[in-house]
Amino acid sequence: MFNSVMDEAINLVNKGETEAGLNLLENIVPTLHDEEKLQLADQFYQWGIVDKAYELIEELHFLYPEETQITLFLAELNLDLEKEEEAIDLLNTISKDDDSYPQALLLLADLYQMQGLLEVSEQKLNEAKQLLPEELIIDFALAEFYFHQGKYKHAIPFYQKVATQHESVSGVFIHHRLAESYSASGEFEESLTYYKEAITQHEDAHSLFGYGFTAYQGGFYKTAIQQLENLKEADPHYSSMYLYLAKAYEQEELIEEALNTVESGIKVDEFNKDLYLYGGKIAIKLGKMTRAEELLRESLAIDPGHIEAAVTLTHIFLQEERFDDVIDLINESKRYGEEDPQFDWNLARAYHQKEDYTQALNHYQAAYNFFKEQQEFLHEYGYFLLEEGRRKEAKEIFTKILENDPSNVEIGDILLQLEDEF
Repeated sequence: MFNSVMDEAINLVNKGETEAGLNLLENIVPTLHDEEKLQLADQFYQWGIVDKAYELIEELHFLYPEETQITLFLAELNLDLEKEEEAIDLLNTISKDDDSYPQALLLLADLYQMQGLLEVSEQKLNEAKQLLPEELIIDFALAEFYFHQGKYKHAIPFYQKVATQHESVSGVFIHHRLAESYSASGEFEESLTYYKEAITQHEDAHSLFGYGFTAYQGGFYKTAIQQLENLKEADPHYSSMYLYLAKAYEQEELIEEALNTVESGIKVDEFNKDLYLYGGKIAIKLGKMTRAEELLRESLAIDPGHIEAAVTLTHIFLQEERFDDVIDLINESKRYGEEDPQFDWNLARAYHQKEDYTQALNHYQAAYNFFKEQQEFLHEYGYFLLEEGRRKEAKEIFTKILENDPSNVEIGDILLQLEDEF
C-alpha cells in the first residue's frame, strides 16, 4: 500500500499538485512501518520539505539511537535548519570505529567551517583522508575547502585526483575549478588548457568570462577577444566583460573596436565609473577629445572623488590651454577630500601659464617630494626656477638632473653658467 500511495503522491507533486500530494502522504503516516517512515523522510528531504523530514527522523532517532545512518540524516537536517550545535552534538556521538565515522567527519568539517573554525575544519578533513585515502569525495571536500579559502595551489592536486574519474561532483564542474585555481595562482597557460576543456563539458557565462579574463591576464589577447565576444553574444548583459574586451582590443591595436566596446558596455552598465574612465582614455588615443571629456565627466559624476578621472581630464584641459578649467576641476576634487601629487604638478602648470608665479611655485614645491626622481618634472621645475630668477634653487635641480643623466649636454652647459655665478 505504501509504495502505491507514494507513487501517486509523487505523480501529484510532479504535476504541480503539491498540496494534494502532501496531504495524501500525511494521511498515511500513522500506518507506516519505521522503514517506510525513513523512505518518506528521504522523499520529503529530496523535495526540500526539511521540517516534515525532521519530524520523522527525530522520532526514528529516538527509537534507534545506535543507527548511525539515522543519526547522520538527523545531523544533516539540523544543519539545514541552522541548528549547528545540535548537529555537532549528534555527530560527536558517532564512534571512531563506526563505518559512518568518515562521513561524520565531513559533516563536522562543514559545520566548523560555517562557524569560522577553519583549522578545526581542516583537521577533520585530514583525519577523514587518513582513514579513507582513496575516497574521492574526501579529495573533493579538501579541494573545495582550500579553494574557498583562496589556497588555490593546495586545492589543485585534490581537484586533479577527482578529475581522473568525475567531470562534476555535487553540481561543481571539476575542470572549471582547476581552470579557476590555476588562473588565481598566476599559471595562465595551464589555466587556459583547463578552460578549453571546461567549456566543452559545460559552457556558461561564468566560464566564458573566466576563460577570456585569464587569456587577457596571460597576454593571449586574440583568445581573450574570441571568448569574450562569445560571451557577449551569449549574454550581452554580463557587464564585467566589456572593460577587459575593450582592453584586449587595445592591446591588439584595434582602438576603434575598443571604444565601440566601451560604448556598448555603458549601455548595459551606465554606472560603471571605470568603464567611463577607460573610454575617456581610448577616446584621447583616437583624438576624439570632446567624447573623451564627456566620458571622463560621466566618471566624475558617478564618483566626484575619482582621482584618475580628474587627473586625466586635467591633462586634456592643459593640452587645450583651458587653465581655469584645470584649477576649477582640481579644487572641486579637493573639496571632496581628494589629494594627489599630480594635482599639485598640474596646478603648477596652470598657474604658470596664467602668470600667477607665486601659486605656481607653491604647487611645484608641493609636488617636488613625490616627483623628485622624475626627469620630466625636474626639467620643468628647473626651467621655471630659472625663469623666476631663483637661480641657486635652479642650480640644485639641474645638478640632480645631471646626476641622473650625465650625458645631458644642455643641462651641463646651464650648470657651467650657473657655476660662474656661485
